[in-house]
Amino acid sequence: MDRMIYLSMSGAQAALSRQDVLANNLANVNSNGFRAELQAFRSVPVRGDGSTVRAFSLETTTGHDLSAGPLETTGRNLDVAMKGKTWMAVQALDGTEAYTRAGSMDVNAEGLLVMRNGLQVLGDGGPISVPPNSTVDIGNDGTITAKSGNQRPVNIGKLKLVTEDGRFTRRTDGLFAPADGEPLPADPNGRVQAGALEGSNVSPVETMVGMIAAARQFEQQMKLLQIAQTHGQAASKLLSDS
Repeated sequence: MDRMIYLSMSGAQAALSRQDVLANNLANVNSNGFRAELQAFRSVPVRGDGSTVRAFSLETTTGHDLSAGPLETTGRNLDVAMKGKTWMAVQALDGTEAYTRAGSMDVNAEGLLVMRNGLQVLGDGGPISVPPNSTVDIGNDGTITAKSGNQRPVNIGKLKLVTEDGRFTRRTDGLFAPADGEPLPADPNGRVQAGALEGSNVSPVETMVGMIAAARQFEQQMKLLQIAQTHGQAASKLLSDS
């Protein structure tokens, strides 16, 4: 009987975990550059003093969906969409270098180029300072030029663009970084498209279907627990009457 309890409890826990991942993906369906989180499970034996005859279902993180999101043309000078496997470097709140595909930028009160959420955009030489009252243009290779009035455009820096090599992991703040945490070198072949943004690669329909399936799976596991309880009560009654 306890085997059914282990199986049902493990299955219910896995369904809840999958529901959390799907809910987070659905919540970010409109987040620029968001990469859908993937999830899988594996069977792990429960080890103890006796024989290994029980198993739990544990989460196996498979990473994120690498497919590109839809491209949206905005016509805004400070919007860029990364091409191919290109990612843009930013300074995270903890001071480390991290990477994102969300390319919507602004100029803050100090004249620094920042993301919409306030994180500093990193260039090949560090933070990028924008002259006051200037118009900014971004080239396909990430080169940034600023023009004030009738003056000639001036090169003020270049976005640090890196190429994902398959080792990226999602940080707790939603940014990405290599598994070893070491900053990647700038890739001169990285390319962006100015005046556009990449949307989330989450499919709302597929995610909703997955959430419904996970909810039904959880219900089935709970029914199995109820059946196990009923069988246990019946067995106890038979033993007490004998």
